[in-house]
Amino acid sequence: MGAVIVEAVRTPIGKRNGSLSGIHPADLSATVLKELVTRAGVDPEVIDDVVWGCVGQVGEQTFDIARTAALAAGWPESVTGVTVDRQCGSSQQSLNFAVAGVIAGHYDAVVAGGVESMSRVPMGSTVAANGTPHSPWFLERYGVSPNQGMGAEIMAEKWALSRTELDAFSARSHERAAAAQDAGLYDDQIVPVTLPDGTVFAKDEGIRRGTTVERLAGLKTVFKEDGVIHAGNASQISDGAAALLIVSDEFAERHGLTPIARLHTAVLAGADPVMMLGAPIPATEKALRKSGLSVAEIDVFEVNEAFAPVPMAWQKEIGAPDEKLNPNGGAIALGHPLGGSGARILTDLIFHMRRNDLRYGLQTMCEAGGQANASILELVRG
Repeated sequence: MGAVIVEAVRTPIGKRNGSLSGIHPADLSATVLKELVTRAGVDPEVIDDVVWGCVGQVGEQTFDIARTAALAAGWPESVTGVTVDRQCGSSQQSLNFAVAGVIAGHYDAVVAGGVESMSRVPMGSTVAANGTPHSPWFLERYGVSPNQGMGAEIMAEKWALSRTELDAFSARSHERAAAAQDAGLYDDQIVPVTLPDGTVFAKDEGIRRGTTVERLAGLKTVFKEDGVIHAGNASQISDGAAALLIVSDEFAERHGLTPIARLHTAVLAGADPVMMLGAPIPATEKALRKSGLSVAEIDVFEVNEAFAPVPMAWQKEIGAPDEKLNPNGGAIALGHPLGGSGARILTDLIFHMRRNDLRYGLQTMCEAGGQANASILELVRG
């Protein structure tokens, strides 16, 4: 049994304490769930499950937010939900689980996606509530409690990336995102969100127009006094949600749904948990080997911009051309709502592939613990 993606949608991405900060994350999730089935033209009662990524599963994001989101959306009580945590790759992993469930015959129609309200559930809330995640045995093995910012510093040093190079990449992210926004390339993928005061929020608000290397040079480094990582070459702390509808080929035909893309290949890779951010490199290599495709055959690459060294080191190792890497900007400009980012990127990737008639797109994300997902999507043509 085959599985196809037939619809995808996301909220605009809000800055920390910005436009989306007044909305409960379950309601933010419900916003994309409702829009997803509306766009697809299916009754939510046919949805077998909601597989939902979320990293900060504490406070408003606990108690299986996948289920509470489906109920908040007004969906039938028969629709179940399960919440996934693979850190930053949570909602990319949710797609993999959803597709596997359809292929195995467990689902006919399933939603994959995720959410994070980093304004309402601040990063680190789970650690603050429950103590350190690094046990004595872990510390005995590695001798340090890993920190993502220091991991980015290690990457920059290992791949000889200067602060000027990192800042130039970051300025480019803002430039590309601004150009995409101005050209209306995000409009079709975004569902506007009505805020508590009645205003409508419809545009990603993290893009800083006119960002230059010279402006970024004035920012103080955060993790290391003589380091290179600062707020301007790291992803933004953000709020947002995104969702995709995955169905079997038979379900799509029966309900008159038009397939957009298939998940061609999905792999995982683990690497050094102290540097933490380098696993997209072996994940991509593994995905290419497993798919039988070459770098040249992939038409577009999305590498999450958790920190600028991540896609830059990845590019040095993989050799993807610059024009194919994050063509519409990335998390440095748009923001990184942890559990929702995988689905946000997938949504943009799918729309970009369809708009430009690109056959293959590869997405990969670094994840805490030194892991990465890599997924190759194939456009369904005609």
